Amino acid sequence: MNPQIDSIDFNERPFIAIWEVTQACDLACVHCRASAQPDRHPMELSTDEGKNLIDQIASLKVPVFVLTGGDRIKRPDLFELIGHAGSAGVRVSLTPSATPLLTRDIVVRLRDAGLARLAVSMDGASAETHDAFRGMSGPFARTLDAVRWANEIGLPVQINTTFSRRNISEIDAIVSLMRSLKITLWSVFFLVPTGRGKLNDLLNADEFEELFAKIYSLSKMVGFDIKTTEAQHYRRFLLQQRVAERQAGAGAAIVQGKAADAIGRAPHGLNDAKGFVFISHIGEVFPSGFLPLSAGSIRQQRLAEIYRESPLFRDLRDVSKLEGKCGSCEFKEICGGSRSRAYALSGNPHAEEPCCSYVPRGYVQPTDKVKTTKSLHVLQEA
Repeated sequence: MNPQIDSIDFNERPFIAIWEVTQACDLACVHCRASAQPDRHPMELSTDEGKNLIDQIASLKVPVFVLTGGDRIKRPDLFELIGHAGSAGVRVSLTPSATPLLTRDIVVRLRDAGLARLAVSMDGASAETHDAFRGMSGPFARTLDAVRWANEIGLPVQINTTFSRRNISEIDAIVSLMRSLKITLWSVFFLVPTGRGKLNDLLNADEFEELFAKIYSLSKMVGFDIKTTEAQHYRRFLLQQRVAERQAGAGAAIVQGKAADAIGRAPHGLNDAKGFVFISHIGEVFPSGFLPLSAGSIRQQRLAEIYRESPLFRDLRDVSKLEGKCGSCEFKEICGGSRSRAYALSGNPHAEEPCCSYVPRGYVQPTDKVKTTKSLHVLQEA
């Protein structure tokens, strides 16, 4: 346990801050929340502005700082920014795109600049599936190369996988692939239909539960940690499973020798604006990269002020504002549902999680709550 992490007040500072350093990318991923394009935006935060942001992250003592994109390697000052973060005492994780720009030399330079963890995406168990996600051939092999290169130089590796209808049939093969690789963390993303993400690719509530079961079973057998993103109700599933195991007299087995996670894990339930903040390539501050509602800009206000005081962030941290099943749920303090997915499908960030099958005790579903696909509010280009 880390007392500094365990005592974090999510009203005062985030546990995770993500900076989208650029939206430029040569891939055209079918689920890209940013709808990334090949060229850099002329209004991207400058090197000095980036360093100032990093200094603000340091002053907030944010445990996890992630550089995302776009293709981060397209920023020529990337290594300078990572080095500045190290000098400021900020541990950095980076998620590069698996394009020809990602070479062994780049991975070594990232490690030498002070990168704490390399995170790569793997959305299929085969080149056919994974490369179809990316819109070009080659990323699957290049991703495996990056994992190998990082292993060779002692740089911890995280793999991100986004599940949708495009790859859910490969879940068992993907799990087998994860078990064959030397990684520290498997981060399982659940699709939010925004950007290029499509509603038709979204799993339904029952499929979420089935995937939760597979993740939970795997977590008891492997030597790496597993976390979920945009599946806040996995925490409810975890509690239910652990209670059931205690009642049956069977405790969850603890895998010995799990890979050390130097960056750390959140002590309690994160959610959009609740322990989490996203800074865009042009400095706008969002509750999440998947929730396109801006709370301000670091070009006008300090990050701490926006995170603590913006009406949007304060409202999203207030569970009394949750509606539908989420508002009545006994798990709302630790879960709260995906605010991003609720907004994508309804236009209301306080609406109930649309992909949760759990019915709170005593809750009666209103008859006018039944929706059809045609009535869903999907922000495809947000």
